[in-house]
Amino acid sequence: MATVDRGTFSTALIPYPNLPEALGAAASQSPTSGLTILDRRGRAAGRRTYLEVLAAAAQTAARLATLGIRPGDRVVVALPSSFDWFDVWLGAIHLGALPVATAPGAAVGASQVQLAKLTGVVGKLDAKLIVSTAGLAEKLSEAAPSEEPLPPCLTPDELAAASSASTLDVARASPDDTAFLQLTSGSTGFPRAVQVTHGGAIHNALALDAGVAAPHRSDSRGFIDHWASWVPLYHDMGLISNLTLMLKGVDLHLMPSEAFLGRPRLWLENLASGGRTVATAPNFGYQLCVDRLGDGDLEGLDLSNWQVAFSAAEMIRPETVTAFLDKFARCGFKSENYRPGYGLAEATLVVAIDDTGGAPRTLPVPKGSNGGGFGLSEVFCVGGPVLDTRIRIAAPDGSASPDGRIGEVWAKGPGVFKGYYNEPDATAEALVDGWLRTGDLGFLDRGELYLTGRLKDLLIVRGENLMPHELEWLAESVSGGGGLERAAAFSVSRGGEGEQVILVVEVNVKDSTQLQNLARDLRIEIGHEFGVTLADVVLVKRGQLPKTTSGKVQRGLIRERYLNEELPRLG
Repeated sequence: MATVDRGTFSTALIPYPNLPEALGAAASQSPTSGLTILDRRGRAAGRRTYLEVLAAAAQTAARLATLGIRPGDRVVVALPSSFDWFDVWLGAIHLGALPVATAPGAAVGASQVQLAKLTGVVGKLDAKLIVSTAGLAEKLSEAAPSEEPLPPCLTPDELAAASSASTLDVARASPDDTAFLQLTSGSTGFPRAVQVTHGGAIHNALALDAGVAAPHRSDSRGFIDHWASWVPLYHDMGLISNLTLMLKGVDLHLMPSEAFLGRPRLWLENLASGGRTVATAPNFGYQLCVDRLGDGDLEGLDLSNWQVAFSAAEMIRPETVTAFLDKFARCGFKSENYRPGYGLAEATLVVAIDDTGGAPRTLPVPKGSNGGGFGLSEVFCVGGPVLDTRIRIAAPDGSASPDGRIGEVWAKGPGVFKGYYNEPDATAEALVDGWLRTGDLGFLDRGELYLTGRLKDLLIVRGENLMPHELEWLAESVSGGGGLERAAAFSVSRGGEGEQVILVVEVNVKDSTQLQNLARDLRIEIGHEFGVTLADVVLVKRGQLPKTTSGKVQRGLIRERYLNEELPRLG
């Protein structure tokens, strides 16, 4: 049956009961290791040792206490990746409050929808304080409904000016206590707040480290010199990766996301300059490197010391991996150092990782399965479960399906969340006897996981099951956007006609004739590959489709805008 687990060593992985004690011990053991913040040009803007980072967080905790924040209170952290972010987020945890990281002002200010979502999160969680940029504070004040005033919103400078409590009455948290709240990506609806425990955060961070270090196990403590990251701290990949480094005493170089998006070579230059390096990124980050860097940009770029390139957070596209490995092999990057994985916020982060030390590999989608036969020919192996974790491929009744058969991915282990904050019904739906129902589809083969799509996004057209991402991948290949121009597929109900498929595609085309030809080509290719007649093809400018923090298109929100005739259609 398709259930696989990895041996246990929980007691070795969680030597401390809570994050403050674990982080403090790790910082003391590695007193010279620390955090470097890079500016938008990729240059070092400041550095602190981890001891200094924790000391600043303790000072912030004392200021939060003076402002009336108590253990269990929710503190929203809406700041860019910075020392200020660590001060507030870690300071809240030190105090016993529950930090909630959200997108900073620059990202939120560009979207009224995201701004409304943030105010909704603040109200839903009954947050006691918001710490944000000055620009976001102003926008929040304008957006807040008069009948539901927002809590105080302070900038880091205003918080730093507050007096500090002389003493702190901080309870010693246990492994099962909630440490922080992590917002779900919101690809299928309004964000929920995942309750991550102290023990779960520590275990998952160190299990990620164990999976990354597996091929170097004989030298697991010293195989890495530094870690370079552009993934924002409000994203679970960015957050848990950074906790992993702090718990292992490894230097971290943190780059603004906008710096990477504008000039991806800056990230690669940092990787090349730091000795033996590990880095994480979603699939689209690797695709961006492929698309934006020409042959001339590769000159002088030495990636031979890039030990692990971890990829997760969204479906891993075979064409991206092939193109990345082909392009950067000339820079010394080794194919076996590309490491696919799988995780989600409800599991703290990582569930599975390919820790074999071999080259990435794929398998054909199983024949005769609901997930196959619709244009997706092969899928990537994302490895076996991380330590102390079990994976089950569940049939509709929850029983384990045979190997090679597609079903819902269930996970069980110390990293599985405590539940959604103040949402018992959603929690009961997601957790079954300790098993997390991930909503993802996949199959197991010889103890390793292969993902095929999302259960909740399933389209049922004329009795046939379709996965929207399969239509989207084909559409993106037809439009030629190379992963930078995204697509969204969803269905709408049209009376007696039943569910009809709508396709929305980003393009970088303005000519009306070219737009008409592209729409025609999309209809032809989708019809040929899937036997589906598209009810509508909507072409929009690049960047118009709303996406989650991990780069996933928000199909539900796009569908809503389509029905409300709010999509800026071209042509």
